[in-house]
Amino acid sequence: MDIIKDQSFGGERPLFESHDLRLEHVTITEGESGIKECSDIECDHCRFVGKYPLWHVTRSLITNCLFEPGSRSAIWYSTDMEMRDTIINAPKLFREMKRLSLTRVTINDADETFWNIDGLTLRDVTLHDGTYPFMGSSNIDIDNLRSDSKYVFQYVKNAIIRNAHIDTKDAFWETENVTIIDSVLNGEFLGWHSKNLRLINCHITGQQPLCYAHDLVLENCTFGDDADLMFEYSTLTADIRGRVQSIKNPAAGRIVVDEVGQIIIDDNIKPPATCQIVQRLHQENNTENQQ
Repeated sequence: MDIIKDQSFGGERPLFESHDLRLEHVTITEGESGIKECSDIECDHCRFVGKYPLWHVTRSLITNCLFEPGSRSAIWYSTDMEMRDTIINAPKLFREMKRLSLTRVTINDADETFWNIDGLTLRDVTLHDGTYPFMGSSNIDIDNLRSDSKYVFQYVKNAIIRNAHIDTKDAFWETENVTIIDSVLNGEFLGWHSKNLRLINCHITGQQPLCYAHDLVLENCTFGDDADLMFEYSTLTADIRGRVQSIKNPAAGRIVVDEVGQIIIDDNIKPPATCQIVQRLHQENNTENQQ
């Protein structure tokens, strides 16, 4: 593997069609497509300034690097990339990719990043700002995500997410086969129109969560005081701890909850209208009264 150290490259395609190359303390300056149509590339302690620096790259390792705001849309149409210990200050990274892995990465402008990624692994990743990260991606494995971006995980398929803290709105819309474990989800309109969404040991806040969901499962979950009018037109199996403000017109399934402030079943409920709602504390009080 050839090694280039302590140099700068600018202009159009300065390292086009490079292969088996390691860059150390290299800066890709103003220009476009600095590293394009390349394979077996390593970048360590590099700085990316210009646009589109890593397109159509096969097999790459990016470590201890910095992506400046001007390096927008930096990494598209690439496969088999691993990134570690890197800071990204540019939007629209990571699109149309296969087999992407990030560890200890902070993205400070997560606008429209991770679009249409097939095979995404995140460990200890932080996202700030921006809208619609993860749009249309699939086969995702995430542990320890921190995110305050809006509209996250829309149209995602086949994902497992653990130990996440997500502050957002309109998250997990039209997802399919997604499991979220040991996580905090803050934001209104969570999980609408989802299929096979499963929440385990999660805490959920925000208005009107989990409506129009199909085959929703909740296990040992809790809700904040602002979570109201939940489960409208959803089919679900739910085990909820604590009190919830209100449940409205669930379509089918079974909900077991400690206490409900209000159950709303009106003429607008959709068939089959067979959902059973069981309140644990209500049952216990009835038992005590009988004794």
